[in-house]
This record gives sequence, structure tokens and C-alpha cells, in this order.
Amino acid sequence: MKSGAGWLASATPEGVEAFLGGLSDNALLALPWMFEFWALPHQLAPEGAWKSWVIMGGRGAGKTRAGAEWVRGQVEGALPLDAGRARRVALVGESVDQVRDVMVFGDSGILACSPPDRRPKWEAGAARLVWANGATATAYSAHNPEKLRGPQFDAAWVDELAKWPNAQHTWDMLQFALRLGAHPQQVVTTTPKNVEVLKAVLRNPSTVATHAPTQANRANLAASFLEEVDRRYAGTAQGRQELEGLLVEEAAGAMWSLARIEAARVERAPGLSRIVVAVDPPVTGHAGSDACGIMVVGAVTDGPPQTWRAFVLEDATVQAASPDAWARAVIAAKERWGADRVVAEVNQGGDLVESVLRQIDPLVSYRAVRATRGKVVRAEPVAALYEQGRVCHLPNLGALEAQMCLMTSTGFQAKGSPDRVDALVWALTDLMVDAATHYQRPTVRTL
Repeated sequence: MKSGAGWLASATPEGVEAFLGGLSDNALLALPWMFEFWALPHQLAPEGAWKSWVIMGGRGAGKTRAGAEWVRGQVEGALPLDAGRARRVALVGESVDQVRDVMVFGDSGILACSPPDRRPKWEAGAARLVWANGATATAYSAHNPEKLRGPQFDAAWVDELAKWPNAQHTWDMLQFALRLGAHPQQVVTTTPKNVEVLKAVLRNPSTVATHAPTQANRANLAASFLEEVDRRYAGTAQGRQELEGLLVEEAAGAMWSLARIEAARVERAPGLSRIVVAVDPPVTGHAGSDACGIMVVGAVTDGPPQTWRAFVLEDATVQAASPDAWARAVIAAKERWGADRVVAEVNQGGDLVESVLRQIDPLVSYRAVRATRGKVVRAEPVAALYEQGRVCHLPNLGALEAQMCLMTSTGFQAKGSPDRVDALVWALTDLMVDAATHYQRPTVRTL
């Protein structure tokens, strides 16, 4: 369903003129303050008897505006002096200064969103907003969670929970204080991060969540900003969090960390000695199968093995409904990058894997590999290459990197198969691990 703003944006000039011409003078004056008309879908509260509404969004996705408008909707009545659903609201941020500067006085804060006849007053000494109908909203800091011990509320707005200090303790103190009224509720606006407090809130059955990428709010953002962050972060694990508003979990004891991956990011690869396409075929070949992991990786192998460096070039993974579909994707990736070889795991498909690839390209250079050890054991030498700073990632590998952060010494900490990681391991094993084992130092002749 389109919002009012969406309808206006797609309407003809005649339709817009007819719509606006049909409004009374009072309705025209009120229209800029009717958030339900202008809001993006992720900014509107879901229906139902939820306790917590978590709005996860990329940078600039409109989370603050959504939180401010939700508070307005709680405290305002039909007329400026009428009571709303809530009378005591907690505004909780990283610090009181953050609450004041962003949630209250910010460009998308409560004061900026409030029409003149309903605008609350800020009492600096008490760090609170006071509405004409008697409702109040008081600022609290995650640096001082004990201040939430004592007061009580019927609504709360929590901003940037994922970056709070004392996050769990502050959250717990707020839950004890959120006890007024028939059904107290809270909204959480945050850029997602891999922190336990946020993951616990999301797992709670009484939580609902919406999310939106930065691009959803592009009409209100500078084009140069969008171009720059998209160029730098699009397709990375960090971009999935900061731009797409998706939670990228990092399991305890993960073999790869997001920080290490980001530290090895490069814009482009140098001249490469070899390129391979590695494929981890799905067990079955139908629409419900696991994805077919396909990774394109190159390496510079001039000099002794300790100087070699690898570059992950492309994640060409596909959700293929048939062996023919994934085989075509593999050959297309090989041709796209001019790869020297296709490396394929054959534990599940055996000779069928080579057969289906050769049906597409009879002359393909091919190496079959068979897993005789567990995934973790196979991955350990590859993880060591990352620790040594010898593997770099190009952009647009976010889905792979999200899987890598869930691979631990006890296995993959998520549902399904780590198909992308498996293909990555086979590629780097072929290029770096096995090739180093068979490396022969050049013979130096003496006269």
C-alpha cells in the first residue's frame, strides 16, 4: 500500500492540484504535520499488542524522525490540551547531551516535528520536555542507568541502543520502570550492531521489528553523500549494517572478524598470477536447495610463498533450481574474469559435477576436490592467511562476509550451509595452501 506521499509523487499534476484543491484551509495548514501521510512504510508502527518496536535502519534512513513522531503520537490528544495515550515518557540515549541534541532539538527531533500549537517546552534544569496537556518526556543516559531506578513510565523511546555503554544494565532498568498504564510500549531506533542486548530484544516474542536501507530515504539525503557511502561500503558486511540496516552477527570465537575483514578491504586487485573459480554445489538441485557457493579468487604468486597475496574478487553464488543453472553461472564467472581453472567439491555430486560443467564448456580446466576433513579443519589454514594479512577483499562481498563471521571452531553458527565460505576455502586452498606445498625454490646455478 502506498503512503500519501507515495501517491502524490506518482500522481499527475492535475491529480495533485485536484487533491490539494479539495482540502480546507485548516487541512492544508495541518498537512505538513500529518506524519502518517508523509511517512515511509518502515516509519509507521506495526499493528498488534507488541511491547517493543525495533526500527533498524541504515544511516539517514529516517529512524530518528520515526521515533520522534511515535512519541508525538503517544502524548498528543485530539486537541492541544487533551490527554494522549501516554503521560510520562523516558527518552534514553547514549548520553543526556545526545538525547537533547538529537532526540529533542535535532533536525528530525521532537521539537522540529511538532506543530506550533503542540510544541512542548524544554526545561533544561530537569532535562525534560513538557507539553501543554501535562505530558512529560525526560532524558536519561546510558552512562548513568541507576537514574532509571525510581521513576516510572508508560512509554519510552530508546535511541542507538547498539552503541550504548552499560547497555544491558540500562535496558534492564528501563524495563523495570516501564510499568504505567494498561499497555506500556517502547520504540528502539538503532543502526544494528552485533551486540547481545539488541539480539536479545529482537528474540523476545513481544518485539516487532522494521528495517530500511539508507536509500529508502534518499529524497531527504544529499546525492553526494549517497554516492560516496555507496562507493565505499556497498556490498560489504559493514555496509549491510550501516547502509542496509541489517544485523550482521559475529559469533563468539568466530574464525574471522568483521574488523579484520574491513582492514583488508581494497578497491581493486593488482595484476594477478592466477585466478580460480571455486564451486560448492548444493546437495540437491531444486528451488528449495541450499545456494550454490561460487567464489572468484585471484592471487599474486611471484616470489616465495610467504610473499603471496590473494584477492577475493567476486561472490557469484546463485540460488539455482537445477545443476545446469549453477553450472552456467560457474562458467560465466570463469569467462568474466578469465580464470585459469574451476575447482569443485565433488563429495555430493561425484563425476556428475564435472559432467554438467563440461556440457557447458567441454574444454574447461577443471580440478575436483574431495572433503576428507571437517569444514573447520579445512578452514583453519585459510583463516591463518587472513591473520597474516595475506588475503584482501574487493567490495560487494557482504553476504560472504556475514557467513564468515558465523564460522567458529565448533562449526557454522547459523541455519543452512556455509556455501559461500566453503567455496572460498576451496579457492584459497587451491591458490595458496596447496600451491605453497608444491612450491619448489628455483635452482641457483653457480659457475
